[in-house]
Amino acid sequence: MKNIVLTGFMGSGKTTIGKLIAEKLDIELIDTDSEVIKELGMTIDKIFEVYGEKKFREVETMVIERVSKLENVVISTGGGVVLNPENVKLLRENGVIYFLYASAESILKRLKDDDTRPLLKNGDKLSNIIRLLNMRMPFYKNCDFEINTDILTPELAAEKIISIHLAKESKR
Repeated sequence: MKNIVLTGFMGSGKTTIGKLIAEKLDIELIDTDSEVIKELGMTIDKIFEVYGEKKFREVETMVIERVSKLENVVISTGGGVVLNPENVKLLRENGVIYFLYASAESILKRLKDDDTRPLLKNGDKLSNIIRLLNMRMPFYKNCDFEINTDILTPELAAEKIISIHLAKESKR
């Protein structure tokens, strides 16, 4: 089975939905942010503080190169992974990419008490979310399927992705 790759903005439900899918299909979940944290031995917040976003993105791509070679896993990516076309190419070689959409307002509500997001630290959170979301949307739209997490519970989103994925697999 091709990998199920989840992408989307921070707070869109990638980790939560990824866990549900992995559980239901009894397959492994790999979270690329967690892999970057393991690789550098510090939180994402600290990585941004010490090394900056550029270093984070470099290590993220190294992680993508490694995990994209695996088979039959769920891969939950960082929100900015799609900004590098090479990441998308690698993930698509052995996977189907699902974009988890959430509106700026939903994201703000989900992240309002989360102070660990380096890209949302300075200035107004909603303005930052809107700016980043608008910048990334063309990249997200290039994914294989879009799942609206504003209108689906995590459980229903997971079921929908599994249903789409298994139908797609049966046609291969």
